[in-house]
Amino acid sequence: MADLRINLAGIESPNPFWLASAPPTNSGYQVQRAFEAGWGGAVWKTLGDPILNVSSRFAAVSFNGQKVAGFNNIELITDRPLEVNLKEIYETKKKFPNHAIIASLMVEPKQEKWHEIVKKVEAIGVDGLELNFGCPHGMAERGMGAASGQVPELVEKQTYWVKEVAKTPVIVKLTPNITDITVTAEAAVNGGADAISMINTINSLAGVDIHSWDTIPHVGGKGAHGGYCGPAVKPIALHMVGDCARNPRINIPISGIGGISNWQNAVEYMLMGATGVQVCTAAMHHGFRIVEDMIDGLNNYLDEKGIASAMDIVGKSVRKYSDWGDLDLNYKIVAQINNDVCINCNKCHIACEDTSHQCIDMLMDEHGNNILRVREEDCVGCNLCSIVCPVDGAIDMVEMPSGLPVMTWNERQAALGAVSCSVDPISK
Repeated sequence: MADLRINLAGIESPNPFWLASAPPTNSGYQVQRAFEAGWGGAVWKTLGDPILNVSSRFAAVSFNGQKVAGFNNIELITDRPLEVNLKEIYETKKKFPNHAIIASLMVEPKQEKWHEIVKKVEAIGVDGLELNFGCPHGMAERGMGAASGQVPELVEKQTYWVKEVAKTPVIVKLTPNITDITVTAEAAVNGGADAISMINTINSLAGVDIHSWDTIPHVGGKGAHGGYCGPAVKPIALHMVGDCARNPRINIPISGIGGISNWQNAVEYMLMGATGVQVCTAAMHHGFRIVEDMIDGLNNYLDEKGIASAMDIVGKSVRKYSDWGDLDLNYKIVAQINNDVCINCNKCHIACEDTSHQCIDMLMDEHGNNILRVREEDCVGCNLCSIVCPVDGAIDMVEMPSGLPVMTWNERQAALGAVSCSVDPISK
């Protein structure tokens, strides 16, 4: 059995699976239930000055029969007194000393405010701090959350203020509601952050009721933008984790967040540079016991790969994540249709004919059966046919050796530039 323990910037936990700062970590009762179920850590629901929440506050986006493909919320940070939360954190840590408890914090961008809350929270024995610079609604309108997280100077300054007094590791939670998340990640590093976590929720409106014309959700007929999370955001979050992991100026651990629903998702995040992952929507959808399958799945995966420790897979795919200009222009794959498996739904033909490169022909074999065949010389390997095909194994994407050397766009342009510079301008 593999060793699932992780160490994120000095914070140890028995496995990589943490609950994110959100409704599931709102109380000691919930966090203790989560630890009993097997979660390795929990980031306590964000602490600060208690606020007033609204009703209703959640909405979900379902797609093609899948419930909660995306999740939207307009809930704010804790609405419980700081003293109550601190008492429950203390009791929970005492009961589960080997599990990671991280305090998520949010206060006004004032040095004395940060110093005050850090000292109070660390006094009761947390394992680390997570600075919430990502909440996109409610708190941002008060100058906190994403309002701070979208300004690199504020990220750096507030991280520095926390590091002035913090005795435990400091994780900076980043907002995705920004053009380039590496800019604020670098700001966190410059401020002294020990780790970063990403992503917080994405600005969103879940929908509009076309009968009442109310937004979803609405509060007495009025709505507001909220934060979007769940499986639908995983590709966005995974890209941002990878972008930070491959940046040499962001050489600190990453806690991955965004649409993680199973052990396979967790492995993807870890391969792309995350030391561990945080989960919210999947726990809200299915309950705390989903972590049992996550733990078993990760264990089996590592054993099958002959990998001794979960930490050994961290970042293994980062070197494979590059920019478009570094991709091989001479690499070629084509689609091949297995007509023994094909059910002749013709979705691949329709997709290719209408929206791709018109390279799938409808033919008839010697027995009078309809078959589909790809003209490989015209296929550009876009993958669309295999994506829309409803049958596993009916379409394979197969590499076709081109016989040409690797040539990227950047190399091509550099070579053209060198040729151009070598030509005597008079002889032109």
